Amino acid sequence: MPLLFLMRLQHVQLPVRVADRREVRYVSVLLATGLIEAEITTLKATARYAASQVATVIRITEDGLAEIAKMGDVPPFVKTSMRFARGLRLM
Repeated sequence: MPLLFLMRLQHVQLPVRVADRREVRYVSVLLATGLIEAEITTLKATARYAASQVATVIRITEDGLAEIAKMGDVPPFVKTSMRFARGLRLM
């Protein structure tokens, strides 16, 4: 699944903020393997169900782009990026 997430990142404007717990794990794996540049931040709990971590994906690396090229054609993803005040985007 992290590689499918990498392909999805190719179709959004970077940098992008990721708050979904599963997707933050994907970012962690892709960062550890050198396929993306990202920052993962731990947040202070402000609400009972607030996300504890947020990741900001800065860019896809050359290795990441090469991996995408190897994967070939994958069905297009639905655009899920949303715009918020002050220009922030959240996946």
